[in-house]
Amino acid sequence: MSVRVAVLRFPGTWSENDFAHALSLVGADAEILWHADADLRGYDAAIVPGGFAYGDYLRAGAIAAISPAAAELRRAAAEGMPILGSCNGFQILCEIGLLPGALVRNRHLEFRCDWVHLRIESERTPFTAGLRGEIVRMPIAHGEGCWVADELTQARIEANGQVVFRYTDARGAATPEANPNGSSANIAGLANEAGNVVGLMPHPERCSEELLGGADGRRLLEALTASGHTGMAAARVQ
Repeated sequence: MSVRVAVLRFPGTWSENDFAHALSLVGADAEILWHADADLRGYDAAIVPGGFAYGDYLRAGAIAAISPAAAELRRAAAEGMPILGSCNGFQILCEIGLLPGALVRNRHLEFRCDWVHLRIESERTPFTAGLRGEIVRMPIAHGEGCWVADELTQARIEANGQVVFRYTDARGAATPEANPNGSSANIAGLANEAGNVVGLMPHPERCSEELLGGADGRRLLEALTASGHTGMAAARVQ
């Protein structure tokens, strides 16, 4: 039986079809759900895709955080459902309170559309099982991708092993030059304490086939379908 994955659609999102296609490449059964009608019961995992939900008015993800889908995501997350948020999806998960910190304007105040390297810091999530230490290459496209948090929060997530992706150079060094947006500690993505909710600024769905310039993003979706985490509480992050 294939993994059933719900891909949420908000007004202004544009990456839901890309995710549905990428998921089909790894044998998953993806269904796109309108945010106001989202019912995640019966699904094995959920994706909050990229775009500009509600035009990013007020700030990125702020209006989507009061959508009916927000309560459903909180419920599903509490029950252990694997949830992945990419770019605007990461911003939304932070606004909802499922992930710590916030995404603010890039330090240089420029929209960045480029390929970046990431080091996978944790394998204790449904999307990175068996991938810890790997250096992967993915595209970014964002103007508000600078992750920030107070010192206590940052220290806690580092100690808990909640940092999942870190911006690096091609050799895996987390240098200032490798950081495309000024994100604290080169953090590109992180998980909740339980490890089942993951957010990252890069777009794995945009690098799921070599035709697109690389297929490293597909590895995250393959990990989801092969990890055995679907439909159950994920192990705690290390």
